[in-house]
Amino acid sequence: MEDAGSIYEFSADLLDGQPLSLGYFRGRVLLVVNTASHCGFTPQYAALEKLYKLYNGQGFEVLAFPCNQFGKQEPGSAEEIAAFCDRNYGVSFPVFARIDVNGASAHPLYRWLKREKPGLFGIGRIPWNFTKFLIGRSGHVVSRHGPNVNPGKLRGEIEELLG
Repeated sequence: MEDAGSIYEFSADLLDGQPLSLGYFRGRVLLVVNTASHCGFTPQYAALEKLYKLYNGQGFEVLAFPCNQFGKQEPGSAEEIAAFCDRNYGVSFPVFARIDVNGASAHPLYRWLKREKPGLFGIGRIPWNFTKFLIGRSGHVVSRHGPNVNPGKLRGEIEELLG
């Protein structure tokens, strides 16, 4: 799986524990984001939801992957994460079970994403919560954006990929 050709070859568990093949999203434009409920960037959930509602009907998905590796900012259970996302941001896009994005226990999807677009200085590590990977309809990484990039700034790139 580490040498996968596209994102569609991976699967991950949703917050409710159900596994989901990312092949389910074949042919769609994806924004993959590692998230956290107690982070300075957490308000980006609102911008992610806005993008999702704006473009979902055209073939766009946001896939959120909660992570507790940065300052222990996602300590809650799956139920707590789901309740937080719903109560505070009305999140309607898929939120997956908490994963690691760096280190030996990093989810295979994130190992692949970091190889596809290593980021600053080619280091590959995810620097913090809300690092974003934009995936084209072919299932390959088109661009990577740091935590400080507001998701709303990706509208032009998303529209171009949606064609």
